[in-house]
Amino acid sequence: MKEPFLGKNPQEKTRAYIAGNLREKPNRELLEQVDNVCKKLKFQTYLPHKDKGLFEEGMDSKEFFKHNIDRLEWCNLIVAVLDWRGISSGTAWELGYGYAKKKPCIALVEDKKSLTKEFRICVMCFNPSVELVDGLDELEERLKKVKR
Repeated sequence: MKEPFLGKNPQEKTRAYIAGNLREKPNRELLEQVDNVCKKLKFQTYLPHKDKGLFEEGMDSKEFFKHNIDRLEWCNLIVAVLDWRGISSGTAWELGYGYAKKKPCIALVEDKKSLTKEFRICVMCFNPSVELVDGLDELEERLKKVKR
C-alpha cells in the first residue's frame, strides 16, 4: 500500500467507508467495532447500516445505491470486513469500486493463514491491492500509520 493516504495536506481528515456483510446482527456488531476503532483515531466514518439504515424489501434501491456511491466517492480509505463464511456481494462490489477509483483498502480477516485454502480464495477481494489485517488490534495499528 502506498503512503501517505492523504495526499499533500496533512490536516485533511481521513474519511473511511466501512464495508461488510450487513444482514446478520453479529456482522453489524463487528462493523460497529471497526467503526469505533476508526473514530477512536479521529477518522470520519461512513457505516451504511448506522448512517443510512438497512435496505428492506419495498424500499427504493436507487436511493440507497446513490447514497452509498456518494459516500464511496467521499471516502479516501475503505475498511472492509471479509468473513470466512463468504464475502457479501455488496462488500466485493465496494472493494472493486475502491480499486477502480484507486482508493486504498484495508480488510479485516479472521485468520490470514486460512486464506491459502481454496474455499477462501476470492481473487477480486484477496489481491495485492487489499491490505489484510488479522483482528481489531492489528487494524488499529495499521490505521495509526495512516494518520502519520
